[in-house]
Amino acid sequence: MARHQHRDAVDPTAFLHAAGHPVRWQLLSELATSDRQVQELTALLNQPQNLVSYHLGLLRKAELVSTRRSTADGRDIYYRLDLVRCGNMLTATGAALHPALRMTRPLPPPHLRASVLFLCTGNSSRSQMAETLLRRAAGSTVEARSAGSHPKAVHPSAIELFPELGDARPKHLDEYTGQHFDYVITLCDRVREICPELPGHPQATHWSMPDPARDPEGLPAFVRTATELDERIGFLLHRIAAHQASEAS
Repeated sequence: MARHQHRDAVDPTAFLHAAGHPVRWQLLSELATSDRQVQELTALLNQPQNLVSYHLGLLRKAELVSTRRSTADGRDIYYRLDLVRCGNMLTATGAALHPALRMTRPLPPPHLRASVLFLCTGNSSRSQMAETLLRRAAGSTVEARSAGSHPKAVHPSAIELFPELGDARPKHLDEYTGQHFDYVITLCDRVREICPELPGHPQATHWSMPDPARDPEGLPAFVRTATELDERIGFLLHRIAAHQASEAS
């Protein structure tokens, strides 16, 4: 984090250079809600793939966007927006122009109302940790659930990080086939390919995250996964709040 802040302070216009093109702004806007493959971005922007790939390359050079190879099909690559870095760069830009424009991230409102379903393969690590982190962050105001396509026992390292998961029950995604959710978030590339249609057409979001249980590092991999989930969930709460505000207005 400190590395990013130092670099951004050197060139406070870095974000403006990186984002100040209509195609790149559209790419950032699409990736702000979900990780996506290049062919999806090409369809969403209605632009040729070579142009989309060119601008994605510039966003990667600015370290606003990163990539992960799909665990479902190694030929596919998911693009992910680094919202924390975006925030740091915007803060540096505003502060360089005037101290009053230094932005701080607002806390989400305390009375959110939403239901969120996290899905992965085993419902043993990623989705269980995401459900727990969302409950910790939002309390009872957001209904958090998780499930998997092939449930198995909760991983001991997940329980070590989140003791409350010692009582968690792995669940099959079929348990929620007829239930309404406002947001369905897939954390596994394989599950994204088979995720069933749920009632109400909830907002589908994909966070392409590797399974920490497959990482030979063990517990440190779970710590990294939990850190990323915590970061993404913080931004999710703001997204939920913004959506509720727009519906209320």
